Amino acid sequence: MHAIEMARLMCLCLMLLLCLLANGIAQEHGDEHSQQQALFRPNNEGAYCSTWDADKPYDWRSKYGWTAFCGPVGPQGQEACGRCLRVTNTGTGDEATVRIVDQCSSGGLDLDAGVFQQLDTDGTGNAQGHLIVDYQFVDCGD
Repeated sequence: MHAIEMARLMCLCLMLLLCLLANGIAQEHGDEHSQQQALFRPNNEGAYCSTWDADKPYDWRSKYGWTAFCGPVGPQGQEACGRCLRVTNTGTGDEATVRIVDQCSSGGLDLDAGVFQQLDTDGTGNAQGHLIVDYQFVDCGD
């Protein structure tokens, strides 16, 4: 196999692995919802919600970590933009509040790298490439 073909094959395998890791599995738990989480590195200029929250000041935008949301329960699309979630790592109990700035297609949440690390206090998420978390919609206090 030529080096170029090998590189293409490795790239395809890596893309498939990343897609599988980003695919969330939802399970409802009362008024909380469990999701598998992947890392989210938003470029807010291209984020879905920037159409509706572009006029918000930096303080508003940076008050909480960011997430892309496409969970099975709760508002979707434009209605979810700017709303906050309390996200809890089901393995450790660590919590963070995040603001929805984008939508995703994985069926869960994609957390920005800072929030992912904040919740991954035991390193399991980094080792597995995802976290299992519960989420609840909460008041952002804006």
